[in-house]
Amino acid sequence: MKIDIHTHIIPENLPRWSEKFGYGGFIHLDHHKPCCARMMKDDEFFREIQDNCWDANTRIIECNHAKVDVQVLSTIPVMFNYWAKPHDCLEVSKFLNDHIAEVVQRYPQKFIGLGTIPMQSSELAIAELERCKKMGLVGIEVGTNINDINLNEPQFFPIYQAAEQLNMAVFVHPWNMMGTKQMSKYWLPWLVGMPAETNRAICSLIFGGVFERFPKLRFAFAHGGGSFPAHLGRIERGFDVRPDLTAIDNNINPTKYVGRFYVDSLMHDEKFLRYVIDLVGEDKVCLGSDYPFPLGESVPGEEIERLKLPKKPKDKLLYKNALAWLDLDKKKFV
Repeated sequence: MKIDIHTHIIPENLPRWSEKFGYGGFIHLDHHKPCCARMMKDDEFFREIQDNCWDANTRIIECNHAKVDVQVLSTIPVMFNYWAKPHDCLEVSKFLNDHIAEVVQRYPQKFIGLGTIPMQSSELAIAELERCKKMGLVGIEVGTNINDINLNEPQFFPIYQAAEQLNMAVFVHPWNMMGTKQMSKYWLPWLVGMPAETNRAICSLIFGGVFERFPKLRFAFAHGGGSFPAHLGRIERGFDVRPDLTAIDNNINPTKYVGRFYVDSLMHDEKFLRYVIDLVGEDKVCLGSDYPFPLGESVPGEEIERLKLPKKPKDKLLYKNALAWLDLDKKKFV
């Protein structure tokens, strides 16, 4: 069995939010040819996508070809819209979450849903989090920062508390990458900024004491935890030599949190994947492909298969750890 925890979906047709709300910055789709659309931010081209981004039947065909049994669906991070007015972001979030919930309801054995919430407003975020739970979504996807505010800030604590109480998993995905203006060439925001963003999020949650404060909240991080695993030695060294700057909100060594959260398997490097499995433990790595985007894994699970692990740890990576993170029973999908 294979469960892919890192896949993105978007409705086939999006309202012209900019026209409705009276200001720009929102994504709309330009269906310029069959089975293909341009994602446009106002008049600026953002990305071209194919129908596997919105068509559930196409996804199922491709899943069957790759022998992926279940996909965990989440929105494309550019759709977070944390920069928008809170109630406008809420309206967009509801539209996206309704779509994901509808796909899950149509194909309950093929898809699992994560919602998006207006993180810039705790009150609205919690209300939508509760609605997501009622609709059958099992968690939320959040960005690595909220309008350049790190995830450790107390304004987010009520959201974490609600997610913990509702037993909702949290998938953290990079977006709004730091340094984008300084490294606009060579696709560096995606190659350098994304891994750094995830490291930023994990370190913020560790040093800010969020894992300590909400021990039952199940976090998973995209792209193998970004650059965090590679930099853990440096992070610990900083904690040891400058506690006056690093230990001000949490005096527990950062290495104590390794194995407390999940990461996906999307690393594109067999040696590094083995290292991360050894580092965080075989119970905390889940298959994740970033389907259907080109920077993702071409055949979901192929990187895990190449490790030639014994059946027990391989099954953990391919599906059992995903079920544990989402607190779901395999019987639901067989």
